[in-house]
Amino acid sequence: MTISFFILLFMVGFKVNIGACQNECSELRCGDIPIKFPFRLKDKQPDHCGYPVDLSCNGSNNTVLELPISVKFIVTDINYKSQVIQVVDPDGCVPRQLHKLNLPASAFQFEGGWYQGDYTLFNCSPADRNLNYQIPCLSGTKHQILALHSSYYIDEVPILSCTKLYNLPSVPYVILFELEHVSLEWFKPECKHCERKGGKCKLKNNNHTESETECFNEGKQGASTKLVVIDVILGSFLFVVALVSLHRLYTFDRKQTMIEEFLENYRALKPTRYSYADIKRITNTFRDKLGQGTFGTVYKGKLSNEIFVAVKILNNSKGNGEEFINEVGTLGRIHYVNVVRLVGYCADGFRRALVYEFAPNGSLQNFITSADSNNHFLGWEKLQYIALSVAKGIEYLHNGCDQRILHFDIKPHNVLLDENFNPKISDFGLSKLCANDQSAVSLTTARGTMGYIAPEVFSRNFGNVSYKSDVYSFGMLLLEMVGGRKNVQVTEANSSQVYFPKWIYNLLDQGEDIRIHVEQEIDAKIAKKLAIVGLWCIQWYPVDRPSMKAVVQMLEGEDNVKMPPNPFSSTASTRDNVTMPAKRPRQELPVISELD
Repeated sequence: MTISFFILLFMVGFKVNIGACQNECSELRCGDIPIKFPFRLKDKQPDHCGYPVDLSCNGSNNTVLELPISVKFIVTDINYKSQVIQVVDPDGCVPRQLHKLNLPASAFQFEGGWYQGDYTLFNCSPADRNLNYQIPCLSGTKHQILALHSSYYIDEVPILSCTKLYNLPSVPYVILFELEHVSLEWFKPECKHCERKGGKCKLKNNNHTESETECFNEGKQGASTKLVVIDVILGSFLFVVALVSLHRLYTFDRKQTMIEEFLENYRALKPTRYSYADIKRITNTFRDKLGQGTFGTVYKGKLSNEIFVAVKILNNSKGNGEEFINEVGTLGRIHYVNVVRLVGYCADGFRRALVYEFAPNGSLQNFITSADSNNHFLGWEKLQYIALSVAKGIEYLHNGCDQRILHFDIKPHNVLLDENFNPKISDFGLSKLCANDQSAVSLTTARGTMGYIAPEVFSRNFGNVSYKSDVYSFGMLLLEMVGGRKNVQVTEANSSQVYFPKWIYNLLDQGEDIRIHVEQEIDAKIAKKLAIVGLWCIQWYPVDRPSMKAVVQMLEGEDNVKMPPNPFSSTASTRDNVTMPAKRPRQELPVISELD
């Protein structure tokens, strides 16, 4: 019995397929794209090889996907394990085909994780100059095509010379304005679990009119096979070999399955859509108010007894919905330790809300205080840790994502602190996406908070608006952490106050102590380094500022960071000839005036 078992194992392990005919539904390729079930190559394979979509291969060796109604895309990638197909428009303009696209009649839907909304398209003359809503690839020198979200009021956007074209229901924001490709998911037939286990999926009973599938091992398919058997003496040896191989295969398969399940679960971490009734339940009918901002009110809520959240109820009278779209579209795609996580959102009629992870210690603004304050001062080592973590978060936004994310509102209010005082960058309502290789972005209006806005955002005389604008805001944040004072607008009543960044530069440039209260020598080094890095970041011209990667390196490096050029040498101000006071000034940073 044992010998027979050994022989059987050996025969199964060493069978040789001689003369097996090729499976008519075996994998084919069109260019670099592998084509297999549930797709079939049109005119090359029988109907039962695919369900329910056919692909074709054109004369340029490009894989073509045709969708209702008369929409043709070029396929750039197919992920069978995630069941996602990525396509582009043949002419490089996906929005031009969206009005013909009828996804509900197909097997696909837009990939989850993108914020989708209803839009109306208008054809306008260039005189309107509504660049915020312009679809670049559809617009030209003599006309512009605008896409307005359904939440916009018609009087919010000047469209006097515009003609309405058509409506686009349930379209991702990024496809209209930013991305050049479309990612589509299919859910039937369900084959990804079979693919992950190394199997092959096919229609059951080769019946292309039904969607029931089965998983099989391709090695067992074939017409004629012939088993070659070696001597029985090798049985025991082969048994050991087979046992070791099976163990390794099982271990690898289990590990691979765990990885794939983790990736699938990670994909599922996209923000949840809540109803307004859910929001009321989560916040206990808005009982615990955390704060009030320009765009809305923030309340404390809880998803369970252990999980608390912060819920921002957006004002309907403020803005045109751009903040909501920016928050969901930006935070919904990233997960980073120093960026606040968007748990979910609500878009229930005219009611909009954003649900974030809860930060028990509030914002950094609560701890921007004097070093000699016993109540809220965090200590210089903690401040250095917070500064470095925020810098890493901004550097991730600039270089760690598929697209560069420019925040445009870096300030202490928008840095939240969790229970361990780990900082998390928040409030992406003013953010803007651009390509990683894009050196400048266009803005129709200045955006940000007075006192933290880079000069070029107000006036292009200083250079183009780019990721260096966030560097400037971070520099002002650093100097505010060192000085322990808030930014306020300079008025006649306080115009005689000393401009703290310039005052601190003059002290450092002359080799003097920066006159900040410290208890140990190491604290003095930290304060000095934070101040010098801050001065590097607030250079007036973007080209003179370091990147956030360089800022991180300076903060992580030794304390002997060299002094930057004088950022105030080219500015005309009544504060040019200030007398440095004997004590640290209690003045606040002024507003940067718009330059002509």
